[in-house]
Amino acid sequence: MNDPDRRDPEAFLRQAAQEGRGRLKIFLGAAPGVGKTYEMLTDGMQRRRAGIDVVVGVVETHGRKETEALVQGHEVIPRQHVDHQGHRLGEMDIDAILARRPQLALVDELAHSNAPGSRHPKRYQDVEELLDAGIDVYSTVNIQHIESLNDVVASFTRVRVRETVPDSILEMAEIEMVDIPPDELIERLKEGKVYIPQEATRALGHFFSKSNLTALREMALRRAAQAVDAQMLDYVRAHALAGSFAAGERILVAISELPSAPGLVRAAKRLADALKAPWSAVHIETQRSLTLSEAERAQLADTMALASRLGATTATIAAPSVIDGLRHYVADARATQIVIGKSARSWWFELRHGSVVDALVRGIGDVAVHVLPGDDTARARPATSGRNARQWGKPADYLWSTLMIAAMTALGRLLVETIDLGNIALLYLVPVMFAAASFGLRAGLFAGLLSSLAYNFFFLPPTGTLTVNNPENVVSILVLLGVAIVTSQFAARVRAQADLAQSSARQNAALAGFSRQITASASREELMHAICAEVSRLLSVRTVLLLPSPDGPQLRAAVPPEDRLEQIEKAAAQWAMDNEQPAGRGSSTLTASDWLFHPLRTTRGVLGVLGLAREDAGQPLRSDQIPLLMSLLDQASIAFDRMALEEEMLDARQIFERDRLRSALLSSVGHDLRTPLTTILSATHELKRQCPSDLLDTVDAEARRLNRFVANLLDMARVEAGALPLKVEPTDLFDAVAGAVQDTRQSLLGHKVDVDISPDIPLVRVDPTLLHHCLINLLDNAGRYADPGTPVLIRGRRLPDAIALSVLDEGPGIPPGAEARIFDTFTRLEGSDRVKHGTGLGLAIVKGFAEAMGLRVAAASRTDPVGACFTITIPQSCILSDLPREDLL
Repeated sequence: MNDPDRRDPEAFLRQAAQEGRGRLKIFLGAAPGVGKTYEMLTDGMQRRRAGIDVVVGVVETHGRKETEALVQGHEVIPRQHVDHQGHRLGEMDIDAILARRPQLALVDELAHSNAPGSRHPKRYQDVEELLDAGIDVYSTVNIQHIESLNDVVASFTRVRVRETVPDSILEMAEIEMVDIPPDELIERLKEGKVYIPQEATRALGHFFSKSNLTALREMALRRAAQAVDAQMLDYVRAHALAGSFAAGERILVAISELPSAPGLVRAAKRLADALKAPWSAVHIETQRSLTLSEAERAQLADTMALASRLGATTATIAAPSVIDGLRHYVADARATQIVIGKSARSWWFELRHGSVVDALVRGIGDVAVHVLPGDDTARARPATSGRNARQWGKPADYLWSTLMIAAMTALGRLLVETIDLGNIALLYLVPVMFAAASFGLRAGLFAGLLSSLAYNFFFLPPTGTLTVNNPENVVSILVLLGVAIVTSQFAARVRAQADLAQSSARQNAALAGFSRQITASASREELMHAICAEVSRLLSVRTVLLLPSPDGPQLRAAVPPEDRLEQIEKAAAQWAMDNEQPAGRGSSTLTASDWLFHPLRTTRGVLGVLGLAREDAGQPLRSDQIPLLMSLLDQASIAFDRMALEEEMLDARQIFERDRLRSALLSSVGHDLRTPLTTILSATHELKRQCPSDLLDTVDAEARRLNRFVANLLDMARVEAGALPLKVEPTDLFDAVAGAVQDTRQSLLGHKVDVDISPDIPLVRVDPTLLHHCLINLLDNAGRYADPGTPVLIRGRRLPDAIALSVLDEGPGIPPGAEARIFDTFTRLEGSDRVKHGTGLGLAIVKGFAEAMGLRVAAASRTDPVGACFTITIPQSCILSDLPREDLL
């Protein structure tokens, strides 16, 4: 336990680690447009006027004149240009900044992802390198880019940000909150100071709603306050400053083995949620903790597990008394409020031991204390008798104490003629201290009483009786008894503290060894076997580890080896996975199982379950082993989550590299084929003009089909690269359909094309070129796969909030369940009308182009007549007007 009056070594080391590094300052905002970049440039200009060497590493002005004017007052490091898929991308030149070595660098958009081929994949990693070089950095970030808040933001904005910054970056930075009210930000958006007018109109209806901005603003303010609070705590701990220094609230709940403890934990959780405050749960281990019954230890472990599940930071602290432990922990954690229970103790108990609540209220200082009444009537009475039996010790303890006193008596009889009686009394302190230190307080008190009686009987006249003639000898007996009692109390207290320290040291050593073993694992298989082996060794149990699978829990590791588990064990493991609660023997669910299963919980859910059992089919764990198991499970879950994340990162890296190579191949092949194809088409056209023939018609048709295939390759490369520049303009769907039908007349030979577009269809705002490509691919798909001689229908209908433009053919249709998969790249479905020659790119291009314009595309099977139906849905935001197109034209 840390002394609050002594500097915290960890906090001091964290501050010392910053020596020689640059300082990071982050301008944090709730949303784009609040003025983060403007504020950063303004502060940078002030620093420059103060004589600081300031340069601009990279700043995104987004066309804002005020921001551009501020940039012109700074020295700007030219950007480094990176070639990527035929585009030149400008990124921050980190080598130029390091060579220039300014005192301060201004780096905008901390969450930015660098172009492939850059030194680091993320800009915040560039910033870390600058900081390591001793260069101070000013940067900007929005709250939705913070990693831990990404899911929360996506839950109400319906927008998931892919570029994120680890929370650790904020924890080491100075935070300046750049804030404006939501109404003012919306006005700035309408005035075109955030986005161009077309983008601003769409943003107002989606991300920039007042409710979203208000929620983002609250999150930004709270996150900034948390970062400042954490930095303040580090400072006061490193400098051993007294006081809580709390701008916000910090909740602490003291828990014990009593049945009312879970209620205290839930009350603390409700209080923390109401105050939006961090909270922790602590149990103070004292000498009394060694006498807890099995049921009480199990109750304590369950309460600690409940606090952990509810999000508390849990700790177990060894201390001479509950009051001392709470005082030290409150001072160390800088808690502002304590939740504690008032147990139903008798007046005799409080007279002997005092009241923890009363002592805490009197001596805790300016910390608020919430006292909740405890209902301990359900406390198990049989446990009390068992505890008392352990407190009184074993008969052998008293036998050894008696033998020690007998030995001292014999020694005293031998020395009685040579030493004074007062010195003989001192001999009896040896068995008293031995009994107290070895066997506990009660054995020490027994030894003290027996020693006084032996001294009186064998040495004080008249010997052989318990009577005392000389009153001075009465004083000697009382002094001997008093010294024996005090000495036994001190010795027993030292023994109890030594036992607690030894127990804590054993647990810490076990956890450290466990951490070393699992950290050294290089693969998931090695990690699972290491977890099972270490838990089996530390707890002397059989262990199994199961992972979820579509067919139920799958056995992946076991020590000693297990071939299979019974159905009841699999049911218990599945229940533990589904409910994130222990199941099996020793729990409250599926107790018929011989195994006890504990879930491995992480922030991403349950990754697996760990099962424990004993060879004799007894209870898998003793109650005193439960805290150690909880710590082992926490470390195993963290290691398992880390391994899973590493594998996902490796898979993502491989997918990225595969996609990059595929896009490069598509682009290369497309460009290399386009030139000879153009020559072939020109030559074929000229030959057909001079001497028409069926052979030339065939060559021309196949060359055009190959040219369309090359065009699809290039279009797919653009889709996957995200390089689709939009030229949105009012478009007549009649004209768009007519042009697509004209360009696909060769593909539609033998098919009658029917156009059924409602006359009330208005103009739409889309990119006409991309829409043309979508319709061409859909019509080409219909002409290729529909049954010969069947009609192809193009239908347009006005829906209440959209326009549906559909292409319908007659053929075998699409297999059930394949409606979404049919739009995947290079996908051609077996057992349907998708089995003829083709590349599987056409529909993927349709989806990519449609989504780039903000449209939706879907596929479905027809039943009357049988066939396929592909529909492009144009949302209300892309409809120019509800007036008929005749009125608009």
